[in-house]
Amino acid sequence: MLGDENYSLLVGYLKVSLPLCALGLMSTVFLFARAPSQESTIPYAELEEIAQESRLTGAHLSGVAQDGSVIEINARSASPQNDIISVETMTALIESLDGTRTNISAGAGEIDNAARTATLTGLARIQTSNGFDMETAGVMTDLNSGRIITNGPLEVQAPFGSLTAGQLIIETPDNATGQVMVFQNGVRLIYEPKQ
Repeated sequence: MLGDENYSLLVGYLKVSLPLCALGLMSTVFLFARAPSQESTIPYAELEEIAQESRLTGAHLSGVAQDGSVIEINARSASPQNDIISVETMTALIESLDGTRTNISAGAGEIDNAARTATLTGLARIQTSNGFDMETAGVMTDLNSGRIITNGPLEVQAPFGSLTAGQLIIETPDNATGQVMVFQNGVRLIYEPKQ
């Protein structure tokens, strides 16, 4: 146990030493702080290129196809040149009249205003709300009809198993209320019944 005299001495000592320690710690923060870099983070040549190029960020396009499907296209950036719009990180959502939603995504693509088409290039992924998950090398979407055609072979995970095909066409037949998926050109199905 500390006596009253020792306790008062300890409190007096702490009143002086603790603020001095805090002042010392604060001074080390300013002492070791980094000086601002003299180099610009964006080179001037790149700034000039960005200023000369017309580019939109967060681009969004939506409309209704002839079959009544709602089409929405989003892109991280878009560069318009006449009737062609080049886009990066492109996604498309097509919702048909029967409520089926088809999500398509790819790293890049083009929207052709004259032809009314959207083409996704590179590895493209197609996911539908009824359980289909597909990967292919590019997709073309007709913005007038809502028709989707893959540019090459695709691999599919479906609710009933997996399959590969040379091409996929998603369209709404005449007088129909929903879209139909047609797999063609060498279809190979592995059926996996539910346990």
